[in-house]
Parts: sequence; C-alpha cells; structure tokens
Amino acid sequence: MILVIRQGTPETELNKIKKKMVELGCSINESIGTNYHVLGLVGDTSAIDPNLLKANVYVERLIRVQEPYKKANRLFHPEDTIVSVDGREIGGKGLAIMAGPCSVESEEQIIEIAREIKKAGANFLRGGAFKPRTSPYSFQGLMYEGLDLLKLAKQETGLPIVSELMAANHIERFIEDVDVIQIGARNMQNFDLLKEVGRTNKPILLKRGLSATIEELLMSAEYIMAEGNEQVILCERGIRTFETYTRNTLDISAVPAIKKLSHLPVIIDPSHAAGMWWMVESLSRAAIAVGADGLMIEVHSDPSNAKSDGAQSLKPDNFASMMETLKELANAVGRTI
Repeated sequence: MILVIRQGTPETELNKIKKKMVELGCSINESIGTNYHVLGLVGDTSAIDPNLLKANVYVERLIRVQEPYKKANRLFHPEDTIVSVDGREIGGKGLAIMAGPCSVESEEQIIEIAREIKKAGANFLRGGAFKPRTSPYSFQGLMYEGLDLLKLAKQETGLPIVSELMAANHIERFIEDVDVIQIGARNMQNFDLLKEVGRTNKPILLKRGLSATIEELLMSAEYIMAEGNEQVILCERGIRTFETYTRNTLDISAVPAIKKLSHLPVIIDPSHAAGMWWMVESLSRAAIAVGADGLMIEVHSDPSNAKSDGAQSLKPDNFASMMETLKELANAVGRTI
C-alpha cells in the first residue's frame, strides 16, 4: 500500500501518520521528490482501514500495490535509483562500463587488461575469482588469490572491482576486497545468500536467472532490499530459450519493462547473452539505444587460450574500437561514457 502525502503537510501531522502505521505493524519506505511525497507501507496492511486514511486531509491518495515486490517497485520510489561506487554512478546520465576477463588467471594478465580497458574508457574492472562452472572438472577460479590479484589491478588503475560471490562463507572477504558484489544467474534464487548480502552495505549486482521471469528477478531484488540494502543493480544476461545458435537469448525488452516496473538501475551483459565475441558490439549498441544504464563486457588479451569463456571475449583492441562507437551512440541518446 502507498500513501501519497499532500504537499505542505506539517511535520507533526506526518509523524502522526507514520506512528499509526508502525503501530499497525507496517514498516515505512519514505520517498520524497520535488513534486511528490510517498509513504510505502510494507507488511500486513489488512488491519489498515482505507476509509480512515482517505478521511485524513493530509493523505492525498491511497494506492494498493498489486505486485508482490514493494521496495523494488517504482510506485514506492518514483525517481530512478542511482548507485554510487567510489565516485562513479550507476543509473545516472553516465553509463557504467564493467569490463575484464571472465576469470582472473595471473597478475600479469589482470593488470594488463585493467590498464587496457581503462584507457579505452571502462570505469569498472570485472573479474571472476570464484567461478561457477557447468562441469566440476572445468577451471574453478583462483579464489582468494584471484581477489588479491584484482586488488593489485585496482591499485594500478583505480578501477573499482566487480566480482561474483558464490557462497555466504566468503562474504567477509568480499566486503573487504570487492566494490560491487555480483550474484550470478545460478544464485539469483539462492534466498539465504540474498539475505546475507542484503545485510551488507555493499552495492549488489544481481543477474537474471537462466529461465527467470522479470517478476522473479524483482522478487530476488526484494529479498536483498528487505534486509536493508537498497543498493541493487539488475543485470539482464540472456535467458534460456529454444534457440541454440547463441549461448542465450538476450531479452532486450527487459530493459524498458524493468524501467517501467522498478526504479533500480539495469545493465546488460552482451557477452554471456551471445556467447560469441563478434555479436557483442551489436548487442551493446542495442542495449544503449533501449535505455540500459551500463554494460558488462568480457575482455581477454588472448581469448583462444583463456581458461573460461574465451569465445565470447573481446581482445583489448576490439574493445577500444567498440568503445569509440558506443561513445557516439551514448551522446545521441543523451548519455555519456
């Protein structure tokens, strides 16, 4: 339920309304903008008499929220959320470009790539230290050593680190070492893990599950936000369909759909969507054109010898060339890189 508060309501009257809602067992999500003031009520609202609220002269309107997600709902927060990371914004006018290798493989590899992507215009370094793989015999990542190497690359370039957390027992190290904690597609509905990251104060990049609906993605975001962490970034990375030519099917329509339903920023991962490096630029252009707040792109200096996902990784020179094209497109749609 949402209460639209009349402009100019005295603070004393507002506090009375809030106190009454809390007494009735609701928590309050307050959002104030230039032309609006809303109180989003979360919890069992069945005890609230809507007629009494409508009779209150300071309540302009009462809105029943039909969707099961509340804090992630745009009705609760009409303005776009902007997540700030080390002075960089995700969700504002500028586009967040997260680039780097699927897996951290060595100190030389990660530092070289970090330098190259920064020179090309990327503003975040993505790199996998813990790797969820379909086969238990595939490379699983350098784990804690990988985090140490990402930190060295950050010291060298200043780029904030984005890396995937797979298990709650690693969370303290991630809080210390990682700037944006990624929850991968396979863990999108690992609700215990979502609760754990919801208790941190770190930005969370939540990837859409392999066959998840948009509502299921938003409900997973709700799990994080319900624990108090509202710094959530959503990522569309392609979903599983009957098509087998591409690795996944990029649901480009998810961007405007999410923007209508939610205030959270949303980025696109064209690398995992296509699974083929030569498609990445085209899908990146489409993502910017449709309104995405950023991109996550895999870059590797030697894709043919990469320990994971080499086929979808751009070489640094291809990434730099693509970035020049994307900068022009971003300007055309009122965004910047």
